[in-house]
Amino acid sequence: MSDDSSSSASAAAAGSDHGLQQQQQQQQQVQEQQQWQQQVEHVAFEDVSTAAFRIRDKIPRTALDKSHDGMVAMTGMEIWFKKDFLLQTGSFKERGARNALKLLSAEQRRNGVIAASAGNHALALAYHGNDLKIPVTVVMPIHAPLMKVAKCKNFGATVIIKGEHIGESKDVAMQIAKAHNLTYVNGYDHPHIIAGQGTMGVEILNEMENIDAVVVPIGGAGLIAGVALAIKTIRPEVMVIGVEPERAASYTAALKAGKPVPIEIGSTLADGLAVPCVGANAFHCARNRVDKVVTVSEKYIALAILRLVELEKVVVEGGGAAGLAACLQGLMPELRGKRVVVPLCGGNIDTTVLGRCIERGLAADGRLCRFMVVVSDRPGGIAKLAALLTELGVSIKDIFHERAWLESDVFSVQVRCVVETRDQEHAEILRQRLAERYPLVWGTLHDTNNALLL
Repeated sequence: MSDDSSSSASAAAAGSDHGLQQQQQQQQQVQEQQQWQQQVEHVAFEDVSTAAFRIRDKIPRTALDKSHDGMVAMTGMEIWFKKDFLLQTGSFKERGARNALKLLSAEQRRNGVIAASAGNHALALAYHGNDLKIPVTVVMPIHAPLMKVAKCKNFGATVIIKGEHIGESKDVAMQIAKAHNLTYVNGYDHPHIIAGQGTMGVEILNEMENIDAVVVPIGGAGLIAGVALAIKTIRPEVMVIGVEPERAASYTAALKAGKPVPIEIGSTLADGLAVPCVGANAFHCARNRVDKVVTVSEKYIALAILRLVELEKVVVEGGGAAGLAACLQGLMPELRGKRVVVPLCGGNIDTTVLGRCIERGLAADGRLCRFMVVVSDRPGGIAKLAALLTELGVSIKDIFHERAWLESDVFSVQVRCVVETRDQEHAEILRQRLAERYPLVWGTLHDTNNALLL
C-alpha cells in the first residue's frame, strides 16, 4: 500500500473515531438532560391560583404605578413599576414563603423549617414563621447585608452565618436539616415557593390589561418561573424577559448547557441575585416560557438605583433595580414604544451600600468625575484651580495633592480631584477648560483603566 493510501486510511479512521466520540457525547448529554427532567417537580398554573387564594389574608396586593415621565425619555418605554418592596419585609419573597409555610404538615410545623438565604427569603420566612408560630432557622452567607441579618433576628429566627456564597450556605443548611429533622425550604426552587411567587404575575394581569412585556430579575429563577407560568397561561402574547447581573449569570449558563450548572460568581451590587446555580424546578418551569434573557452591568445597576431615588422617590436594592437597569442599558430595543411592567422586587439595602451605589450611579451618569492636574506650588497655585472650578459651578468632593513623587520641577504640585457636575455636558465643559490651562489626566470615577488616577 502506498504512503498516500495509508495516510488516507488513517485520516478516515481518525475522522470516524472523532464522529463516534461526538455522537457518544451527544447521547450522554441527552441522557443527563432526561435524568434531570425526571427529577424535577412540576408546578402548574392551578398551584399559582390556589396560592393566591391561600396567602391573601396576609399578603396585600401591591401597587402597580406608572413611572415618572422622565423614564420614558431615558428608556423609550412606558414603564410601570410593580412595587413588591412595599411588602412588610421589603420583598416579593413573602409570597412564596407564606404559601410554603401554610402547606406544611402539623409535624413539620412543630419541628420547624430551615433555609439558606442572602437575606430576603430569610426575612420572609422569619416574619411569617413568627406569625404562624413555626420555628425558623436561616443560614446566611458571611457577606449578607448586616441590616437583613439584624431584621431576621428581630423577627425571632435563629441565624447562622456560614458560607462564602449562597451555595455554601445551602450545603450547611441541608446538613443541619438532616441532623435536626427540620424541613428545608429552598428560597427559589421549592414548588410551593415558585407557585407563591407566581401570584405576582396574576396580580399584574388583574391590575392592567394592556401590557406588552414584563421584565423580571433572575437570581435562582423562582420569581421568573412563577411569573412566566402565570402570564403565559393567561396572556401568552405578553413577553417575559429575564435580567441577571453580568457577574452572576447562572441562568444564562443553564440555557447554554440545557440544564442548571454551577458557575463562579463575582461580587455584585445585586447581592440578592448572586446565586451560583439556578434551581432545577425553576429552570424547568421557566425555560420554555421566558422569551429572552439579558445580562446587565454593575454600572447600570447603580444608575438604576440612582434614577429610582431621584425620580420615583423610592429606595430599592440592587437586585430589585435590575429590571430597570436593563431598560436603561438599552438591552431590549424591541420594547421601545411598548408598555412594560418592571417589578421592583426588593428594597432591603444597607445605608452604607446605598451611599456607594448612589456615588457609582453619579459616576455612571457623568456627574461625578475625577482628574489630575499639575499646578504651580507657589502661593495661589491651588487657589487658581479652585477659582476655575468655582467659576464653572463645579463642586469639589475630594482633593489630594503631592509633591515628593513628581518628575517635573520642584515648584509644581500634582493635584487629584473628585468633583460633582450637573451632567455629562457640564463635565465636558470642565474637561475642556482644564485642558486649556493645565497638563491634564481625565477619568470618570468608574474608569479604573487609567493607572495615574488610582
